Amino acid sequence: MFTRIKSAYNNLGIHRKMLLLISVLLLGSFAFYALVLSNLYETYDSQMYEKTSELLNMSSVGIENQLKDMEHLSFKVVTDEQLQRYLTELEQTNSVYQKNVLRKKLTNRLIAFAGSEPFVYSMMVIDKEGEVMSAGNREGIPAELRTDLTTLADQNNGANAWYVGGKSSLLAVRQFKAFTGSTFTLKNLGTVIIRIRIDRIVDKQVHQSAGSTLVIADHQEIVYPEKLSFSETEINQELSRNQPYGVVNLPEGGYFSARIQSPYTGWTYLHMTPFDPMFERITWMKRLVTIIFIAIFLLGLAFGTRLSRSITRPMERLLQKMRTVETGNLDRLEELTLGPVPEGSQTEVGLLHRTFNRMLRRISELIDENYAKQLIIRETELKALQAQINPHFLYNTLESINWMAKVNKQSKISEMVEALGFLLRSSVNMSEKLIPLGRELDIVYSYVTIQQMRFEERLHFEVDIPDDLKDALIPKLTLQPLIENAIHYALEPSVNVCHIRIVARHEEDVLYISVEDDGPGMTAEFLERLHSGQVQTRGEGIGLSNIIERIRLTFGSEYGMEIESLPGVITAFHIRIPYERGEAQDV
Repeated sequence: MFTRIKSAYNNLGIHRKMLLLISVLLLGSFAFYALVLSNLYETYDSQMYEKTSELLNMSSVGIENQLKDMEHLSFKVVTDEQLQRYLTELEQTNSVYQKNVLRKKLTNRLIAFAGSEPFVYSMMVIDKEGEVMSAGNREGIPAELRTDLTTLADQNNGANAWYVGGKSSLLAVRQFKAFTGSTFTLKNLGTVIIRIRIDRIVDKQVHQSAGSTLVIADHQEIVYPEKLSFSETEINQELSRNQPYGVVNLPEGGYFSARIQSPYTGWTYLHMTPFDPMFERITWMKRLVTIIFIAIFLLGLAFGTRLSRSITRPMERLLQKMRTVETGNLDRLEELTLGPVPEGSQTEVGLLHRTFNRMLRRISELIDENYAKQLIIRETELKALQAQINPHFLYNTLESINWMAKVNKQSKISEMVEALGFLLRSSVNMSEKLIPLGRELDIVYSYVTIQQMRFEERLHFEVDIPDDLKDALIPKLTLQPLIENAIHYALEPSVNVCHIRIVARHEEDVLYISVEDDGPGMTAEFLERLHSGQVQTRGEGIGLSNIIERIRLTFGSEYGMEIESLPGVITAFHIRIPYERGEAQDV
């Protein structure tokens, strides 16, 4: 069953698939919403509790973050170096005047701390003699309470302690522990008491809606607010309720009550929200959401239909063009338009149409270009056939000269003619891309033979190549142009003997061949022109840049040729190619 449904879905067009998908999504969402709506009344109280709990959690976290800041403030006070020093000196001195001066300094330092804290009502320090130095509001603390607070600070041994003393009266108490530099004696120097403005903290962190009330209680002590909207009996009943939430009917009206307990302070946060106004608003919101959802469903169907059509219609037109290409009727394609897709459209479908049109134009250009190239190739082949007459005539003439030289016992002339004929055949026949190094040396020997007839003892040619490297493959006519270059620039300008040498070696998979001469060398400017191909080996010869380019095209950019020149000492062309052995390779 599932397979058939899947197959039917896969065979649907894009238009129907999109409508089906949009309908399923919207109807599924509506069905889910209806299911939630039908169970809403049953879960209303729990949802209310969750939302109120989130609010309480956020409120309690915000409040307790501020309380942690106050705790950190008390730590900063008891670890302040100046206060530590004043209390230590106060304990060590016996001078009444000095004690008064120190207590004045201590009070000024407290003022500096208390003045920058908006949530601090007052700050006071009780020294070991029971004297009180205070900053902020001058409301005093009864002697009995001071004793209790000092005892509470002693019990916490330097840690912060909270004291709730009536409504909106919250005190942070901490004992001074002595330390000097890196030495911690942890001796009791006194007690700091910070009266916290809990009302300001709550007002900043809690945004209460009209009629709602937040109550913070430490067991039976009310921390906040100072004035309750309900009686303490009603508050205590809600604090002692078994369930963490519920609807309570009070003389003031129906309220939804929710509470949580803080793991940090152990306080209980109780939130009382008017129930009836909130219920009416939620009912109205349900109806509004239902109407909006139905409108969205209808708009979604209309929009989905329009959207799918905007995609499928241009694609159908593009499919028409593709079928026209398939029939081979390329001339008619230029007449087709984009239909619903504007020429300047930047949508994916518009880009697809324009790309397809550019592809068609490119295909047409390639067809025309290929047709023109075929005409050129045929014309070139005809000219090549006609040009074969001249080399054959030249070879036959050279053979006649060679025969006459042998008849007249002119061995030098015969040798020179044979070398010239071999050199011409090798130069004209470029059907081979790679040839063995031995065959390339044969071409070099033929060229050197002709040049030795010209320069005689002034040309000293030497080859240092092991026999096992002579079957390595190199590009044809790689070495001969380098020898020609050496003769032209090293031998011809000089009257001295010129030594030209070819050396070859291989390391792992790389073959290194060097052509060296001891001519006058090349300047840096000349080398730059030589690299750029502005200088050729002969007037009609193969340029060095041509050799480098052929090596790179054949083997890759990591291979090539480097030129080394030390004027008056040596000029060397270092070829680096992969070491491959085998027979000649055709193009």
